[in-house]
Amino acid sequence: MMRRAILLLLLLLGPTGEALAQRGLSSAVVPADAPLVTDLSAHLIAITSSFTGTELLLFGSIDEPGDIVVVVRGPSGPAVVRQKKREAGIWLNRSPIRFEGVPAYYAVASTRPLGEIGAPNLLARLQIGANNLRFRFANTGPEPDTRPHRDAILRHKKQDGLYREEPSVVFLGPKLFRTEISFPSTVPVGTYTTEVYLIRDDRVIAAQSTPLFVDKQGIEQEVYDFSRREPAVYGFMAVLLAVAAGWIAALLFRR
Repeated sequence: MMRRAILLLLLLLGPTGEALAQRGLSSAVVPADAPLVTDLSAHLIAITSSFTGTELLLFGSIDEPGDIVVVVRGPSGPAVVRQKKREAGIWLNRSPIRFEGVPAYYAVASTRPLGEIGAPNLLARLQIGANNLRFRFANTGPEPDTRPHRDAILRHKKQDGLYREEPSVVFLGPKLFRTEISFPSTVPVGTYTTEVYLIRDDRVIAAQSTPLFVDKQGIEQEVYDFSRREPAVYGFMAVLLAVAAGWIAALLFRR
């Protein structure tokens, strides 16, 4: 814990921290048997009524040369993709395809473009890069060509800011590195995993995994918990509030 605190301080100092690291202080942060040390500036993202998105700082130090790849995965769940077909002049949703194991959030940050860091088989094995994510086909019967449906998931996730890839890892000297991970206001709650890889010559030299939690706080958490405990009462109250709001609006416009 102490060495991570010192490392964070060095990174926040910017050029001053870089100079200290070059004079040897960073060697005290990383022991000889730990080629990679990383941490997050926070391990909890609190969702409140004023939440408009946030950024977390991921920082670390290496004791061996190589490229850094950071992968942040959100909670996985099902996703249904429906293909629109025109019949009798009407567009209808047909051929629904259901997938399992679709991350709600997925972000990759690296020192260089992924194609320059590792071989395709290495990236595919580690599921690094959105195109290497493995969604499980969950429909009954034989699996058809699901590539258009998978591409649709990736396209919509990227449009919503929930999937992103960019070479945004910056080295502050020969050992210290940092990157900022952006989370939009629509980021879902759940347990996330932050994986950091040190890659050299198509081999993973070292890797670390750090948990990250996204949770509702305050009145949002109380409402969310109540909706889970008493779904019938919550539904009735929601309908009642909607009717009351409509009645009040009608009175105001009538005047």
